[in-house]
Amino acid sequence: MVIVAGHIVVDPHRRERYLADCESVVELARRAPGCLDFAIGADLVDAGRVNILERWESRAAVEAFRGSGPDDTQQDAILAASVTEYDVADLRSLT
Repeated sequence: MVIVAGHIVVDPHRRERYLADCESVVELARRAPGCLDFAIGADLVDAGRVNILERWESRAAVEAFRGSGPDDTQQDAILAASVTEYDVADLRSLT
């Protein structure tokens, strides 16, 4: 399993527009082969922060979906980013 987690920073006044522009990306990802979960959402305490969480069956599934990455409009809105990809060897359910 591959987990992609972290956050990006956008202008707080543009965050809602940024998130709206991400809606189609989330829908596509969730339908993509190998996607276990995909979420992009507003942070509860930082008005410019957008949290990212993705879970994929494999690296191949991530790469097949990723393509060229964010479009120019989305990329231009990102002021900073801290997103990391993790290869997970073992799982333990907490529920």
